[in-house]
Amino acid sequence: MSQGRRAAERLQNKTIFITGASAGIGEATALEYLDAANGNVKLVLAARRLSKLQALKDKIAAEYPEAKVYIGELDVTETEKIKPFIQGLPEDFKDIDILINNAGKALGVDPVGAIDSEDIRGMIDTNVLGLINVTQAVLPIFKAKNSGDIVNLGSVAGREAYPNGSIYCATKHAVRAFTQSLRKELINTKIRVIEIAPGNVETEFSYVRYKGDIDAAKKVYKGTTPLYADDIADLIVYATSRKQNTVIADVLVFATNQASPYHIYRGE
Repeated sequence: MSQGRRAAERLQNKTIFITGASAGIGEATALEYLDAANGNVKLVLAARRLSKLQALKDKIAAEYPEAKVYIGELDVTETEKIKPFIQGLPEDFKDIDILINNAGKALGVDPVGAIDSEDIRGMIDTNVLGLINVTQAVLPIFKAKNSGDIVNLGSVAGREAYPNGSIYCATKHAVRAFTQSLRKELINTKIRVIEIAPGNVETEFSYVRYKGDIDAAKKVYKGTTPLYADDIADLIVYATSRKQNTVIADVLVFATNQASPYHIYRGE
């Protein structure tokens, strides 16, 4: 039996909850699961931008008419809304099997001493508190059946800090520490805890970081062939479609021209 067929069988009828699903890695991951499972998965897609989610749902319906998709508006920084969101899922989507903690952001490139307090709050509330609170809300579902996968989107910034990224780097270091602690807490269960830590990925991430300055955002990728959202989606689906006894615990992934946050070959 081929690897692809085995993966499809393991994913069949799984319910997958993806935060930050309206664009970038979140959107690509939703589509990758559908492709890997021949449409035989149930998707819970959450994000702040409901109109973008609706567009994605429409796209899925055109390509996978039988796929089951639930979309809902959720800002993970509004922690009081997380549990009600999960508790309010339709019955067919309540039994979550895979959680993808994808919602995250970087805001600004200011040095310490000049960082906007709203940017600090936005990154910490989304990247750390949002991820932790979503995990806490979903974990009882996994514990009740002694199975489930938690995938946290980390970053190379969680391995090696760099100038003008102090708060973002701090949040991703926090994600890494939380992930490692959680994995150790759950060692006597069949719940898998996975961190995927990408390097340079070209998505709208940089547009957000540079607050709409398209030229500045594009310079990040100038002279490179970066990773793309579907590259990361492929790794997420691979990790969560392994046999139960296998945990792809920790993945650091670069484009071929990157070796660290500092070392990016730009063909110059």
